[in-house]
Amino acid sequence: MSGLLALLDDVAAISKVAAASVDDIAGAAAKAGAKAAGVVIDDAAVTPKYVHGFSAERELPIIWRIALGSVRNKLVILLPAALLLNEFLPQAITPLLMLGGAYLCFEGAEKVFHLLFPHAEHGVEEDFDTKDPGHLEEAKIAGAIKTDFILSAEIMTIALAAIPDSTLVTEAVTLAVVGIGITVGVYGAVGLIVKMDDLGLFMARRGRLGLTRAFGRGLVKGMPKFMAVLSAVGTAAMLWVGGSIVLHGLEATHLWPWPYETIHHIAESAAHAVPQAAGAVQWGVTAALDGLAGLALGLVLIPVATRVIGPLVGRLTGKGAAH
Repeated sequence: MSGLLALLDDVAAISKVAAASVDDIAGAAAKAGAKAAGVVIDDAAVTPKYVHGFSAERELPIIWRIALGSVRNKLVILLPAALLLNEFLPQAITPLLMLGGAYLCFEGAEKVFHLLFPHAEHGVEEDFDTKDPGHLEEAKIAGAIKTDFILSAEIMTIALAAIPDSTLVTEAVTLAVVGIGITVGVYGAVGLIVKMDDLGLFMARRGRLGLTRAFGRGLVKGMPKFMAVLSAVGTAAMLWVGGSIVLHGLEATHLWPWPYETIHHIAESAAHAVPQAAGAVQWGVTAALDGLAGLALGLVLIPVATRVIGPLVGRLTGKGAAH
């Protein structure tokens, strides 16, 4: 009997440890996912464009294939790479984060620049200029998965940096939870978004009640505006997150702590001026100034990327010869 009680006591102890581990993983995953929110918003804003122009029945299969590619990116390639980096070269994580942050700033600034000074994206148009729908679908899926890889790399690196010091297993499971959770959330939301206009059209045509038909027409008319808002929020999130990452990295590496410290000081002063909403004011001012810094950095990077890095990559890959 005493042996049975001892065994039950051991099982209870193991259960407590397991429960604590699950709590640790859940807490770390929630924190890491929140840190990567800006990139997630952009991911959700970017993906719907890859199903634009296809028939309604092909939209969800395309999104499904992109989602599977995203899972492979995160779990098969990026998760092991992140763990190896954290184990053997942790000092490289902050510079890599800063590099990814600079990329987000460039992408966000390019969207702002394109909005202010519209211009055709010739490379994209040429890549997708084909009369074969099957080839076009494959090309768009491949392009979406490549874009997802860059965003996923940033998500996984941000998530890894947000995980408190823990065991390798905890880090691996946390990253897997974050990766799968974000993928399900993003592509599930994208699937709903791209089918909303179809749902609205169905309700407008088949609805039995006048209110139902009116709601359907509202969905059809409202989705383009919603997509525009989502795109704007995604761009702002990219600039905010990218600027924040770069400025924090400059402070953490002691290369140039002044911008980060100055923004922190301005945000604190603003929060003290409005004590009733100090937390919200401090966050808002910090995010706004980080976003402005990200926009400024991105605008500087546009000519560097388009006139130096782009042509260089084109020469190395052989794709620039034809242009």
